[in-house]
Amino acid sequence: MAAKEKSNSRFERRVGCLQSVFYLTCFLLATYLFLLQVCDIRHCKKKAKSQRTSKMYVLRGEIVDRYGFKLASDKTTFILYAHPNYYDYPPEKLAEILSPYVGMSIAELTQKLSQDKKIITVKKDLDRKTIREIKAKGLRELSWEVKNKRVYPQGILASHILGFYNPNADTAGGVEYKAKDYLEYVDKTITFDKTPKGDIIYNLKVNPADVSAPHKGKTLTLTIDSAVQHVCEKYLIKAIHKYNAPRAAAIVIDPKTGEILALAVAPNYDPNEYNKYTMQEMKNWAITDVYPPGSTFKIITVASGFMNNKINKYSKINDTGKMKIGWWDVVNYDYKSKGAPGLIDLVYLFQHSSNIASIKISQMMTDREFYESLRLFNFGEKTGIDLPGESAGLLPQPRFWDVATHGAMGYGYGASTTAIQMTAAVAAIANNGVWITPHVIKYSEEEAKTKIIKRRIMDPQDARDITELLVKSIEVSKSSAKMNDYYLAAKTGTSRKPNSNGTGYSNKLYTSMIGYYPATDPKVVLYVIVDSPSGEGIWGSTVATPIFKEITTELVRILNLSPDKHVKK
Repeated sequence: MAAKEKSNSRFERRVGCLQSVFYLTCFLLATYLFLLQVCDIRHCKKKAKSQRTSKMYVLRGEIVDRYGFKLASDKTTFILYAHPNYYDYPPEKLAEILSPYVGMSIAELTQKLSQDKKIITVKKDLDRKTIREIKAKGLRELSWEVKNKRVYPQGILASHILGFYNPNADTAGGVEYKAKDYLEYVDKTITFDKTPKGDIIYNLKVNPADVSAPHKGKTLTLTIDSAVQHVCEKYLIKAIHKYNAPRAAAIVIDPKTGEILALAVAPNYDPNEYNKYTMQEMKNWAITDVYPPGSTFKIITVASGFMNNKINKYSKINDTGKMKIGWWDVVNYDYKSKGAPGLIDLVYLFQHSSNIASIKISQMMTDREFYESLRLFNFGEKTGIDLPGESAGLLPQPRFWDVATHGAMGYGYGASTTAIQMTAAVAAIANNGVWITPHVIKYSEEEAKTKIIKRRIMDPQDARDITELLVKSIEVSKSSAKMNDYYLAAKTGTSRKPNSNGTGYSNKLYTSMIGYYPATDPKVVLYVIVDSPSGEGIWGSTVATPIFKEITTELVRILNLSPDKHVKK
């Protein structure tokens, strides 16, 4: 009996403990609910409001060229859905009603509306007018969703500048990516409350005008001239077909402002259908890819010699036609036919593209002197162009130079550059020695102070002397780039393409030409480069020069440039 009483006592104590825990839990829960619903009511209201509050959707602003020519804009479209669970009409009858509005046959539409699905996508990309007409039919089995679509009315024009925009994933490329905040900026943030079904709750704080019309971001104006861009693209496409080349690029820049009038890459793509292209096809290789610039770099070598007071416009150099630097045997391209030209001036160097004279000028400078001059031209670092993905190029530190590297640098092989770096560097000479950040966005005066860098890198007279030498080299030559009414300062280039594994060179070539005109007061710098053209006699002078000539001829008309030849002073 005593054992039984002891067992009952233990059971009662356990029940008592459980009851105590239960009552304590109830008390704590009641206390928490009291604090939450009475003491912290503001927090709950704020949280509830945030769950039903939405921000007004902002359409991206338009992108236009320097003259307001529309290049990109947002378009509102609608997706029409059908809900079989709510059909008031059989699919055949519903198809008959919808057919005139969705551009599909009754048979095709009947088949689609008969699918065994909870929600059927009837048609995408319908406009507002069509949806309004369908809505007027009062069909409860239909619903629609608003979609925003980025459209590029000029198709492939300037596609590598514009990039693309995917509103569904909020991903972008080109200037669409770089200027995202600007394109989506609005002066005020508009918020409103919604019902669980998504309808707007109107109250005294909601302005119907604010929520009834979509809000648009700022319009972005580019420095691009659509006519100049079109001309560049036209001749590049013609060239890659003619020479069976995988790609080509052309850049046109105003040397006095750094404004890019055209940045063309071929083949281009249609940003309206960007999802059909690979990232490689959409890449703007004129700013991302590096390559040995070849003989166009001789302009920079000569300029460096001027900057370090090693040469001037009257200098003469003994051109032996061939020489050995380190383990390299270097010859002039015409050595076999012409031998050693002997003592030459700088006009001859540019005209005949002397490798030997360029090496000898580079050797007049120490490693550090030459390197510092190249850095002033912004080689080895990004130009700061307002497009994503720019490469800094490759310029090894002087401590890694040997005799061969130093010499090769003189004729365009020691460093690897981008097309935009070469264009900006030569533009600095055309601009009397002032380097300016190249850019595709048109900035206000205030914005330009922080966005655009201007710095003097060489004496104005030295820059004018180099221009004079380049002009004379074209004037005394048989170059097809020579212009009847304009003095042209220009140089061609041909360089071997490095192997993809980074060691040695392939049998493919880069052919290029860079120049500016009217040389007495430069308004345009043009750089043309063609990657791996095929055929016989492939040189900068035979491939890039004809393209250069075609573009310069049309730019004279488009930009209404005043002649500087045969002008009485």
